[in-house]
Amino acid sequence: MNRFTIVRIPSLKDASNRVATTQGAVLRAGGIDLLDHMKEGLQAPSELVELHAIGGDEGMKLRSMDVHGDGRRRLGALVTLAQIAELEELFEGHQALAQAAAHAATPGIRNAATLGGNLLQRPRCWYYRHVDLVCLKKGGDMCLAQTGDHRYHAILGGGPSYIVHPSSLAGPLVALEATIDVRGVDGTVRTIAIEELFVGPTVDPMREHCLAPGEILLSVTLPVPAPGQRSAHAMAKEKQSQDWPLAEASVRLRMDGGKLRDVRVALGHVAPVPWRSKEAEAALEGQAPSAELFARAAQAATGPAKPLPGNAYKVPLCQGVLRQALHEAAQIPLPE
Repeated sequence: MNRFTIVRIPSLKDASNRVATTQGAVLRAGGIDLLDHMKEGLQAPSELVELHAIGGDEGMKLRSMDVHGDGRRRLGALVTLAQIAELEELFEGHQALAQAAAHAATPGIRNAATLGGNLLQRPRCWYYRHVDLVCLKKGGDMCLAQTGDHRYHAILGGGPSYIVHPSSLAGPLVALEATIDVRGVDGTVRTIAIEELFVGPTVDPMREHCLAPGEILLSVTLPVPAPGQRSAHAMAKEKQSQDWPLAEASVRLRMDGGKLRDVRVALGHVAPVPWRSKEAEAALEGQAPSAELFARAAQAATGPAKPLPGNAYKVPLCQGVLRQALHEAAQIPLPE
């Protein structure tokens, strides 16, 4: 790992300007992914600008969770996964987010990893993470997973890169129609839908998000849950701890007259971006919930899938976790 300097600046304005104008300066929140990059030789920043050093009201907002007067819930970018995981009972209608946070990584990592860092982390593809390989993500000519070992790679939306987005919280936030606030170098704050944050490989194969240099993700806001809103998250891993998911599914819905309404479905770890399945939503909207309906919706969700030769197992796996999430959200027992 290279030598670097820790820089503690107490204002967002100065921290943002420091990163935007100083070569080799990067922002550090929890630092989980950043330090991995440095240890693996993929990044060699000269300065780590500590977001945890931001003071006053700005720092408090980055580290706090609040409920607006209208019922919206705001989560600061420095809120940890462990803090989110503890609030499942308080997140009525938004349980999917707390469930995802509770099962991410390990307890030690959840106590350090932040909401903002989880959303903005880089891919875990072993070709990208290998310092001696020049893949498409690092300016090469092709995605090495196409002809290599791609057992964990994308089955939806792949090409020209087949990475899967590594965030465990992005899928639930897409399903819950969250928005994010981003502060620019000039101090202006823009609010965008969570789906607009992520950049797919057809737009730019070397990036995963749309933030400009010096922009800082400030917070995530969850909308007011509709009466009767329910949500759920399900995942499948090879190991229950210290492992990345093979597939995830998050759903949001509400019941009205025995029919499913306002259905949102997002899939994780199966595409280069958190994958919203409009096909599954269309199959579910306005229908009476049943095991048969959920099975058809799961098949619809993977209808556009184009697996590579070594990861076709992800198709039925993705269907299974989506069915599990739908059954939980609709409060219908899974069939034996």
